[in-house]
Amino acid sequence: MKILKVDHIGVAVKDSEAGIKFFSNLLGLKLEGQEVVAEQKVKTTFLPVGDTEVELLEATEADSPVAKFLEKRGEGVHHIAFSVDDLDAAIKELQENGIGLIDTKPRIGAGNKRIAFLHPKYTFGVLVELSEANK
Repeated sequence: MKILKVDHIGVAVKDSEAGIKFFSNLLGLKLEGQEVVAEQKVKTTFLPVGDTEVELLEATEADSPVAKFLEKRGEGVHHIAFSVDDLDAAIKELQENGIGLIDTKPRIGAGNKRIAFLHPKYTFGVLVELSEANK
């Protein structure tokens, strides 16, 4: 597996507008765009920083994974995402090495990227996302 870069850092927020106010208005990051990912019941907001991004995650439904995260842990870092050159090969390599995955097959995330999450039990408590731009 080849990690290309840190793609983004996901931050769970109760209110995207409050997050934008802080990251954009106070820290000077430029709002790149927002998108609702219906399958994951989340509204995403992207704010680029160099060649990576801060991704704000706001739950759109009370039973979404982000809503459950907020209820259990409160606002804060939700996950770190790494870009990989070949997501299918990365998933296979991780499985062969006994790493537990939340997604054993890629799914489509924000920005129409193919993504897969690794289980935090195997990643020192950090939710790790692997992403690959659609080929």
